[in-house]
Amino acid sequence: MIVRRGPGVLHLVTQPDHAALAARIMAVWPPLEDAPRRGDILAAIEQHDRGWREADAAPTVDVATGTVLDFVHVPASVRQGVWSVSVGLLASMPWAAALVAHHAVTVYDRFRPAPEWHGFFDTMTALRREHLGRAGGDLPALAQDYVFLRLGDLLSLAFCTATDATAEFNGWAVRLEGTRVHVTPNLFRTAVRLDVAAREIPDVPYATNDALAAAIAAGVPRTLEGAIAPSGRA
Repeated sequence: MIVRRGPGVLHLVTQPDHAALAARIMAVWPPLEDAPRRGDILAAIEQHDRGWREADAAPTVDVATGTVLDFVHVPASVRQGVWSVSVGLLASMPWAAALVAHHAVTVYDRFRPAPEWHGFFDTMTALRREHLGRAGGDLPALAQDYVFLRLGDLLSLAFCTATDATAEFNGWAVRLEGTRVHVTPNLFRTAVRLDVAAREIPDVPYATNDALAAAIAAGVPRTLEGAIAPSGRA
């Protein structure tokens, strides 16, 4: 679950909805227009977080603070477990499955030295190797296509999380100002409209998971809106 804070409220955005927005963004990213594996890449972007569906359906709280746990702060067992599901759901598209396994390895790389993460990296590396073999590809080509997945992920996350930090990857920089996402270098030829469904609940401490579930059930559906300006425009 993505937890975006607003004045007195929290906006909860599911990981699959964030991923679908990432795919809509990258569908109009000019360098991807003529990519040989465009279909597989867009499928990987759109579906890379499908493994989060179960966790997002029952978000939890930190009982010590009453804070809603987002995708960064849920237990490691949850963060590790979703990726085999995401990869498995793409088994019929091995290149897309390999991209998602590579994404899992990449985004959690900082945890590689931790013993409790060794099994995760072994599993994801094995899945990446398996699906790469089925697709008849190699790791350098996968890494080249992965740039599209990670860039789309960062553009969508900047908007969905409303972070004020700049994210950098492979020469790209992504930041949010108000409701507008900026990417440098910017290759978009036209403005990209951003919208994602959210559930609005009060920004208060929640004593239990049941209290959070009740607040979500009573919550208000919202559509968060923004844009990415085309190149040459602020």
